[in-house]
Amino acid sequence: MSSAEVDRGARRVGQRLLAFAILAALLAALLPVARVVQSGAWLIGALVLATLILAAGYNARRFRMPAVAVTLIELAVWVVFMTLVFLRETALLWVIPTLDTFRAVPILIGTAMEEITLGAAPLEPTLSLAFVVVGAMGLLTIIVDHVVVTARLPLLGSVGIIAVSLIPAIAVPGDVDVMGFVFLAITILFLIRAETRSREKPLEREAERTAGVPATAVGIAAIAIVVAVVAAPTLPAPVRAGTGIGAGAGIDATLQLGDDLRRPQDTVVIKVRTDAPSVPYLRATTLSTFEGDVWEPDRSQTVALTSDRAFGKIDLADDIDTAEYTTKIDVVNLESVWAPVPYPAEAVTGLDGLWGAVPYNRTVATASGSTQGQSYEVVYDPPRPSLEQMRALVSGGDQIRDDTMQLPADLPPVIAETAAQVTADAATDYDKLIALQRWFRGGDFTYSLEAPVEEGFDGSGADAVAQFLEVRKGYCVHFASAFALMARTLHIPSRIVVGYLPGDATSETIDGQTVYAVKSSQLHAWPEVYFAGVGWIPFEPTVSLGVPTTFSPAAALPGQGPGADTPTPGASPAPSRSVDPNRLGPDEQRNSSASGPNRTAIDPLPLFGVVVLVVFVLALPFLLRELRRRQQDVAARRGDAAAAWQSVQDAAIDVGIEVPSSETPRAFAQRLISQHGVAASDMNTVLIAIERVSYSKAGTRSYWMGDAAADAARAVRAALLASVPPSRRVLALLAPRSLVIRPGSVYAGTAPMRGR
Repeated sequence: MSSAEVDRGARRVGQRLLAFAILAALLAALLPVARVVQSGAWLIGALVLATLILAAGYNARRFRMPAVAVTLIELAVWVVFMTLVFLRETALLWVIPTLDTFRAVPILIGTAMEEITLGAAPLEPTLSLAFVVVGAMGLLTIIVDHVVVTARLPLLGSVGIIAVSLIPAIAVPGDVDVMGFVFLAITILFLIRAETRSREKPLEREAERTAGVPATAVGIAAIAIVVAVVAAPTLPAPVRAGTGIGAGAGIDATLQLGDDLRRPQDTVVIKVRTDAPSVPYLRATTLSTFEGDVWEPDRSQTVALTSDRAFGKIDLADDIDTAEYTTKIDVVNLESVWAPVPYPAEAVTGLDGLWGAVPYNRTVATASGSTQGQSYEVVYDPPRPSLEQMRALVSGGDQIRDDTMQLPADLPPVIAETAAQVTADAATDYDKLIALQRWFRGGDFTYSLEAPVEEGFDGSGADAVAQFLEVRKGYCVHFASAFALMARTLHIPSRIVVGYLPGDATSETIDGQTVYAVKSSQLHAWPEVYFAGVGWIPFEPTVSLGVPTTFSPAAALPGQGPGADTPTPGASPAPSRSVDPNRLGPDEQRNSSASGPNRTAIDPLPLFGVVVLVVFVLALPFLLRELRRRQQDVAARRGDAAAAWQSVQDAAIDVGIEVPSSETPRAFAQRLISQHGVAASDMNTVLIAIERVSYSKAGTRSYWMGDAAADAARAVRAALLASVPPSRRVLALLAPRSLVIRPGSVYAGTAPMRGR
């Protein structure tokens, strides 16, 4: 068998191996989609379509068809498959699209988008969803095949595959899938190596030439796995406003609730049942710090749910009664790091994963995990003070934090002036707050999601509150923020709670308890104020939502008839009390040791991890290029003239010099000497080495000039870097183009025109 036949056979084997590598990488990117769409026939269909497209491309290239023809053939396969599988009833002979076929496509896509928007992951694999997923897989296959095989850019194709694999993780956050990541990394490295081997001649694949490649692949894989599995958990967990599939599938703790509430879809996120006389509000987190523009979520240390300090000691006056209730919560469609609970929670059981309690506000949170699919039980015991007791209590005390009283220096005067006017006739702190609540709900204000956007004050800052008090139209964020700020101007400590309204009763009952459905549109914010002896008390200023907070006179407590101030049964938020008995007062905090249980320590490790990761990512192209250069030098010193020549070509590409396939080595060398200042002696040494090997017997090596060729190639590379401006030189080192552009590829440029 002649060497030409051997070369052709080897190229066919290399092309088949490359097609298989592309299919394996696409499979690795497709598997995470099962987190969003339940596994089914769509997975097999996507793999079959990808296989058919790659097979068509491989056979078209065997007949040396142009790149455009190969892509058109692959598109034809895609059209025929999609028509036969999904739209054959509208097609001619089941495979030829008609006008009805084209009319059906946007309907299927629109239906799929609606299912994705309204549904909860994992979605049921309907016909429309399968059409979108399989079709997208086919188009991705065509694109990757063109980029990797035609354009010879395996790294660019790998980036696209990795980007697609990340979409399901972004849509449905969860724990890191280590095995999935390792499988994807292996297939990507296999793809890059298969593309390289598909261009090599069979006699060039000797141990000396390829010995460094497996080591490089293993090294890159090890670094990637270490970064993903070890370094990633050290980074600070993002404060997720809630992500996932479906409207309202999250909790926004930044008070930017307007976009969520304005969504036209409304889905059930939680189901609740309780033995309490009324269904409680469900709190997620609190916001105390206000700098003038935005309320910041409270950030305190979490304690294990089983710890005695998890929810703090009861801080009640001796004459105030409590009542213990149990609430069962089933999460239907909610992706959040906060588990909604009634207040004040005393015990939480049934949560899967690493969950902890925040003693300061009796909330439940996790650093890694989600509420999606959780089912848990909460025991809580709201205090039951009488109206007389509330009026006798004084707001504030040494159990509150300073940030619940702070106001910005440039607070618009209208906020304090309005608070003083509304509460002018009130004698006690409680009466002042009731006066504010009654004023907001008295008929002068209107609930509106659109007015803040139209009037330009859709926010919770001081200026937005001032404009809201003038326009008197807004939603819960504006009512809660205005109430909390007005309370602080009256020297009453306040904060804002983010959570859910109690929900609506359904026809379902479990153990004799009615099940309530909490919808995404019932995401809510409300204010709380602190009273010494009873704790944090929620109020409801938002007009037309919930039930305003009131307390019964002593004569109307259990065993008596309802009094004038008895709250309406149902959804009234239960009064709440202090939650953190170990929290020190302001003076004690300044003198306490850094090891105090409730002191928030600043851990430099997450920040250091972020810096290290950023530096590593920025330096990765330089490190990969340097590793490749060293391998080329080693191979050149062993007599591989092609390695020395390619190192010169790579250096030229890095500094922006064209390296076309149509230019001979001698013409390329002469251009570097005449136009780019390369020393003729060094360039000719590398040129002689590659020409002697090229015209000698296949597989022959120039051992006798290995060191000379390697030294000359190094000198040429240095001369090329020195010939360009400093900015271009830095870019060539930090972002080397040769990592993604191969010498002689369509992206490496065309041969320069020579004068006649």
